[in-house]
Amino acid sequence: MKMNLILWRHAEAEAQADDMARWLTSRGQKQAARMASWLTERLPTEARIIASQAVRARQTAAALNPNHLVDARLNPGASVADYLAVAQWPDAGGTVVLVGHQPSLGKLAASLLAGLEAEWSVKKGGIWWLQYRLRDGASQTVLKTILTPEQV
Repeated sequence: MKMNLILWRHAEAEAQADDMARWLTSRGQKQAARMASWLTERLPTEARIIASQAVRARQTAAALNPNHLVDARLNPGASVADYLAVAQWPDAGGTVVLVGHQPSLGKLAASLLAGLEAEWSVKKGGIWWLQYRLRDGASQTVLKTILTPEQV
């Protein structure tokens, strides 16, 4: 069994007092479009795209799929356990893209790859692509790629 989990940090957003209402900047829109184009070429059509309720996360996800899902458990301040529950990691199989926020995404990557919730940084608009697999009866989490919009 395999499962792909793509952690996608929202692209650059404007500064605003209401954190949940922050819109992407023009640079952020370009970052989201660039990464979405790269992902479109590589994702299966049945991939699930799930974003937090924050406007900037929904706008980032919409660059990939306007019909993405939204889940409050991915909102700013969410725990690693919340993210894992939304993804249904690793039992769901298939491919899931979670569009969320720092520091949750970095903590999730650290937890899955190193077994601890360290303060790892996911760049704005960047992705970390992880894969769960069974190899010789042992479960493994494999880092497939780390990519920023500037690298695309």
